[in-house]
Amino acid sequence: MADSIQIGFLGAGKMANALAKGFLKARKVDAAALIASDVFAAARDSFAAETGCRVVAGNLEVVRRSRVIFLAVKPAQTQDVLREIKRAFKPGHLLISIAAGITLAQLEAGLPKGARVIRVMPNTPALVGASATGYALGRSATPADAALAGSLFGAVGVAFEVKEPLLDAVTGLSGSGPAYAYLIIEALSDGGVAAGLPRDVATRLAAQTLLGSARMVLESGQHPGALKDMVTSPGGTTIEGLHQLEKAGLRGALISAVRAAAEKSRLLGQS
Repeated sequence: MADSIQIGFLGAGKMANALAKGFLKARKVDAAALIASDVFAAARDSFAAETGCRVVAGNLEVVRRSRVIFLAVKPAQTQDVLREIKRAFKPGHLLISIAAGITLAQLEAGLPKGARVIRVMPNTPALVGASATGYALGRSATPADAALAGSLFGAVGVAFEVKEPLLDAVTGLSGSGPAYAYLIIEALSDGGVAAGLPRDVATRLAAQTLLGSARMVLESGQHPGALKDMVTSPGGTTIEGLHQLEKAGLRGALISAVRAAAEKSRLLGQS
């Protein structure tokens, strides 16, 4: 990888860790060309152990050593970090922010005029090459920047360029969505145990069922409702289970969860 991109992470938490490992697995960056900073020693130690990449305590060193800089801190910390790195941010830098709710305007206001910025909402399945990502370009971001973002995040899953106002919806759906899926897997496993299955078997069956169902949607191109109907025989077991889910309000609860998370993302950008 002689042309490996110099990538730096400001913040070495779980999402940064997942992305870094995903980029390394996809051979989008060499470990020697990746660096991360974090104020917490435990986060730095974990990042170094998981990725084999260099970690430092100071954000400025990351900026000086990187061309693509990932802003991977909590939303409340973004303005402080931007103020710190502003003097070191050069025209050759590209900032990619994964801070939920922080708008492009806020990011651009905290950096030198004309700074190239992309706002991204990925999710943690990047770690296994199955992320679902939405990204929006800042005013000065170039077509080459857009192509780079698409290439990086496309290497760890699927990536869609969207208008910025839709990123809060992406946050509520795919950004927070893995947690919803894990809860469903756990509940299905509990149901299997309640019906007599060993826990390890129940959990693997539940996880594989969601994995297979997702692949059917993605690879068949059919509407989820049509695929559901294929499994649902008249007077059979599946319709009985679906009836219980409808009575319990599963569909409405999931819609409400996505909308609530999207609204929280919007509010984070206003705080």
